Amino acid sequence: MKTASINAESKEIPFSDRDFGSLACLAKSKFGLNLAESKKPLVYSRLSKRLRARNVSSFSDYISLLSIPAEESERFELISALTTNVTSFFRENHHFETLQEVLSTELIPKAKSGHRVRIWSAGCSSGPEPYSTAMTIFNKFPDVDQYDVKILATDIDPKVVSKAREGKYSIDELDGISDIYRHQWIKLVDEGSNFIVSDKLKNLITFNELNLMSNWPFNGPFDVIFCRNVAIYFDQATQQNLWSRFCDLLTPKGLLFIGHSERVTGPATGNLEGIGITSYRKVTNRVQNTQNRSV
Repeated sequence: MKTASINAESKEIPFSDRDFGSLACLAKSKFGLNLAESKKPLVYSRLSKRLRARNVSSFSDYISLLSIPAEESERFELISALTTNVTSFFRENHHFETLQEVLSTELIPKAKSGHRVRIWSAGCSSGPEPYSTAMTIFNKFPDVDQYDVKILATDIDPKVVSKAREGKYSIDELDGISDIYRHQWIKLVDEGSNFIVSDKLKNLITFNELNLMSNWPFNGPFDVIFCRNVAIYFDQATQQNLWSRFCDLLTPKGLLFIGHSERVTGPATGNLEGIGITSYRKVTNRVQNTQNRSV
């Protein structure tokens, strides 16, 4: 592989349609990403920085580098560059309002009767979603940690999973967290420039790396699945397959929350009914495959 010293002042790195096609094919096969031709300027802008960081002189050489088994970390740099980790605490708060209602009517009684309750944040980014979920649960169920209730939080990007696991954020990210929750679950650090979330919240959550396009190492079932603003990166066929896979893992009457610009389409619509803004409930009791291990 050829390398050369490349810096910000050097001329543009050639980026042919063939280069773009190769990257789009790789992104689709490995991560499910759908890169339309209109995204070519964006892809160039973001990935040219990676070429400079790796001192690689051409996109063809960079694509060759991505194929090397030992370069898994660079493949994750690729996914980070091609997607946007935009998240915030209690984003699309109507989902958490629905969760509060379901906790009171269904999930708390279920846990208190000795059954397990599982919630999955699929595409958790840097963690505000699962931590918002944990705060919502503790608000309605203060002694939840005495019962078999757990949140699984996953993301494909190891960097954001590490940040989520640490639970430390800039003070600017406090927006969305109510004063009551701030007092109970937030501690200011670094002379007030950052904050950390309570260990009690962290103990309710398991963070793991997961590519949604891979085989999932668990079978649920889940009472609630959050997958918001993830499917926007996939083509329709990939989205529909994902909705069906989620549906298969939901308990009867389980909930699926998706992003504001997403809609469930395809075969899953036969088993998921809309119950509010981008909120769906499983309406049929599909047989769960119990041969795989549970979460």
